[in-house]
Amino acid sequence: MEYEILIAFMAATAALAISPGPDNIYVLVQSISHGRKYGLATVAGLISGCLVHTTFLAVGISAILRQNQRLYFGIKLFGVAYLVYLAYQVFKGDDSLTISENGAPKKEILQLFRQGFIMNVLNPKVSIFFLAFFPGFLFSSKLSTFVQFYVLGLIFMFVSSVVFSILVVSSVYISGYLRKHAKTGFYLKWMQIIVFISIATYLLLSNK
Repeated sequence: MEYEILIAFMAATAALAISPGPDNIYVLVQSISHGRKYGLATVAGLISGCLVHTTFLAVGISAILRQNQRLYFGIKLFGVAYLVYLAYQVFKGDDSLTISENGAPKKEILQLFRQGFIMNVLNPKVSIFFLAFFPGFLFSSKLSTFVQFYVLGLIFMFVSSVVFSILVVSSVYISGYLRKHAKTGFYLKWMQIIVFISIATYLLLSNK
């Protein structure tokens, strides 16, 4: 087992969770608009949805890897290309961050959990991202790929939930900071680009 790969995976997951995107912006909006427990309910729903994507990945890709290592190399190249594409999309996008305190209608906690879960499960981009991200971080020659994908999925869920929960707890401070510092969006945009390119480079150079 190569623990340095797991450490690299945890670091990459944390960087992705911190980078501004639809999920963490949605969590911040719910937290600022209605309170921390509503933000945490949203986080719980979003993170729970990741288990579904992990299962699809573990079942589907594990079967492919058992049959064709060359196809796995193709999946790896797809992952590199997709991450570069995501970096390009961020580069083309606006760097402004607008988080309104009145940006979300109030819902019950269970509704927010359910909505976060459905948002995640029904988003095909999450499945594509998992397919691009996970295979390059397989960490053991002894464990089955099925088990490794589940381990990576659980690590992804744990690290993301910790980062998102910190965002919830700090939501009022973050909102105030963003209003006072207009250039923050610019820096976060380039941080996101660097994260995507760095992970793509790691996958490309990895001998996995």
